Amino acid sequence: MTLIYAGAALGILVVMLLALIRGFIGPSVYDRVLAANAFGTKTVLLLAVYGFLTDRPDFLDIAITYALMNFIGVIILLKFVERTSRENGR
Repeated sequence: MTLIYAGAALGILVVMLLALIRGFIGPSVYDRVLAANAFGTKTVLLLAVYGFLTDRPDFLDIAITYALMNFIGVIILLKFVERTSRENGR
């Protein structure tokens, strides 16, 4: 069973790397924000899988807290981008 969790963790790490690449080469700000959101979501999944892998369920509490912070952070960032683009006339 731990082999399944280790494989899942490896797959999540690969997807996180792809999200980082998209964040760095994204042609627009919205692509970069979406990549940051995807990276944060995959971090939550990685924390949950790590919690199951090490048999420590307290990592799920950390993952939920990180998910809430990621959601609020992305909303704040999008509001900021919307406001600055409106002020610049774009």
